[in-house]
Amino acid sequence: MISKRIISFFAAACISLGITTARPDEGMWLPMLLKQLNESEMQQKGMKLTAEDIYSINQSSLKDAIVSFGGFCTGEMISPEGLLLTNHHCGYGQIQQHSTVENDYLTNGFWAMNRDQEKPNPGLTATFIVRMEDVTSQIMNGTASAKTEAEREAIIQRNMAKVRKEATANTHYDAVIKPYFYGNEYYMYITETFRDVRLVGAPPSSIGKFGGDTDNWMWPRHTGDFSLFRVYAGPNNEPADYSPDNKPYKPKHHLTISLKGAQEGDFTMVFGFPGRTNEYLTSQAVQEIYEVSNPAKINIRETKLNILDKDMKASDAVRIQYAAKYASIANYWKKWIGENRGIRKANAIEEKQKLEKQFASWVAADPARKAKYGTVLADFEKNYKALDGITISRDYITEAAYGVEIVKFANTFTKLQEMLEAKAPKNEIDAQIARLEKTIPSFYKDYNAPSDKKVFAALLSLYYNNIDVKLHPEVFKMVRSKYKGDFNKYADELFSKSVFTSEAGVTKALADIKGGKKDVLKDDPALQLAASISDYYRVNVMPTYNEVNDNLNLLYRTYVAGLREMQSDKKFYPDANSTLRVAYGKVEPYEPVDGVQYKHYTTLEGIIEKAESGAAEDYAIPARLKELYENKDYGRYGVNGELPVAFIASNHTTGGNSGSPVINANGQLIGTNFDRNWEGTMSDIVYNPDQVRNIAVDVRYMLFIVDKFAGAGHLVEEMTLVTDNTSGLPQVDARLKKADVSNKEGKKQKNRKKDKTTAVAN
Repeated sequence: MISKRIISFFAAACISLGITTARPDEGMWLPMLLKQLNESEMQQKGMKLTAEDIYSINQSSLKDAIVSFGGFCTGEMISPEGLLLTNHHCGYGQIQQHSTVENDYLTNGFWAMNRDQEKPNPGLTATFIVRMEDVTSQIMNGTASAKTEAEREAIIQRNMAKVRKEATANTHYDAVIKPYFYGNEYYMYITETFRDVRLVGAPPSSIGKFGGDTDNWMWPRHTGDFSLFRVYAGPNNEPADYSPDNKPYKPKHHLTISLKGAQEGDFTMVFGFPGRTNEYLTSQAVQEIYEVSNPAKINIRETKLNILDKDMKASDAVRIQYAAKYASIANYWKKWIGENRGIRKANAIEEKQKLEKQFASWVAADPARKAKYGTVLADFEKNYKALDGITISRDYITEAAYGVEIVKFANTFTKLQEMLEAKAPKNEIDAQIARLEKTIPSFYKDYNAPSDKKVFAALLSLYYNNIDVKLHPEVFKMVRSKYKGDFNKYADELFSKSVFTSEAGVTKALADIKGGKKDVLKDDPALQLAASISDYYRVNVMPTYNEVNDNLNLLYRTYVAGLREMQSDKKFYPDANSTLRVAYGKVEPYEPVDGVQYKHYTTLEGIIEKAESGAAEDYAIPARLKELYENKDYGRYGVNGELPVAFIASNHTTGGNSGSPVINANGQLIGTNFDRNWEGTMSDIVYNPDQVRNIAVDVRYMLFIVDKFAGAGHLVEEMTLVTDNTSGLPQVDARLKKADVSNKEGKKQKNRKKDKTTAVAN
């Protein structure tokens, strides 16, 4: 159902050709509203598709090739046999889980040469969107009578549960309902989640993570950041738990792959699941991020990274244990650094203040507006002041205290200890123990106590020394009196006495509790530390934090409604919230600083230059890649003697867009989104069209690595490749692939034509 509120709000001006609305290429747009809000502009920028080609509930469309990969990244279907393309860093956790010192897939890569070699990944999912629906009226029903925000939220939650239940009755579908514009609107996504997703291929980290932390969030970029999985289905092509009897899923649509590539000025579209943006924050919020939160978190993570880096270099076992963790920690550490640079460069705080002054003048000019919005800005000021000491405490607890693995893991046992002290019923205690027992193997598989001990001393020292003593948890008094604030000494004693330093210790403790020894954990120093920090958070941080955030949610709902009323000629897009969105822009270079201009693409030549520079160990490459370069053995993936590797465009993306397809004007896959430029990472808060660029792996580099480097050409054979700009829509996929193959390949294709046609029809 189309949102009447949005259409009537924007009125005819918003869908006419003459209105300039959001800044160029800014926005993460709802697919179901493209016809009303974006189709004309997208076509003016060069798109050859219609909104119905992108999102349809009546026929297969591009949306049917897009998946939420694991709930944290995006993936896309690239064959009629369930082959899924995403980023290497999105599949990194699975690649790491399958890796051992003997079979080091992180270092050497992995390629399944037949279906039997594809590796299952328990817990990994691929979720498709069946349809979207505007459910605002149903969800808001009854909220007008609510006297408090808590009452309103309770009504909304009841309404959500009812709508979800009715929408999915007698189906295997799920329903997700999320608020937009801070709760001014609600949309429901009907989803289909597949639970058997298997690893098919991953390049070695020297390709998939080429450049490592040196190049992360940077341009120019030369990273082959991709991995391949396959979605499997049970009977009737429907979701099923893993079984060797499952068959490759036949998607409603898979993306046609263009070998023509991207030229400067070309239209591009990113289709995926962006995680979280905060485009409508006030100046106070941005100032708090810039001056308080980001600097603290950057310092804490940098300290931890330096420790892990040394230990990982000293031991292959530790390197494999901590590879995924290190990458995750480093990713946002560098992102926050770039975000602060971008906030400063865009004058974001000053620009927000200008908008607020404009809003205040607009409100003051009309008595009705004063009654509705008159206290909003003052209330923002009051509530952000109430967060003084709260935000920084929360940051140090989440980043420093819980950045220590033994503290975070011990914290999960505090509930059990509370139950034991309260003499809870035995069946409840046993159930809690059973839950904890399930977490033990996975935690200790990737845990190294000596490394964590170093992290413990360093991070808790930062917490102790860098925050006002009035904000210290109670346990720090003991550290001050007993250890004179020396966290190295504290670490020595805690790690020598706690059961949480080893799997055997924790397993025995739980066994003793089940055997009747109730005080096993009572005096454990790691549990005492975790409990003290948890108590401080629960008593001194969480109440104020929750109260202020409840107030802010209401204020932002009112403020954004006022902005939309004030700027009635502007198209507003809702903040990202891990739901399916479309962003569009064009391939274009940019100037990071005065006098420097980056072109829009990179090639294999740049990889070789970096590898030979000796500038960083992140630039080591496999001998096979260098051999292919020296022989210029690029096959059909090279262009004029060069091999494209990556390109940039002005699409508005964020975390969660990792793995999203970059699609050309004809609906064909030309790249896989994997990053943003450092200067553009502030786009989660403020969009600067001159600086913001998304970074994508050129699809031709992916094909080259799969085919020429890995020798896994059988995977390319199941894809649909085209060399022209014919539409890549589902109804013509089979014809396009037939037209593109060579005579020899055409014979193979002819034999598969019937199966392909059936897959498209499905």
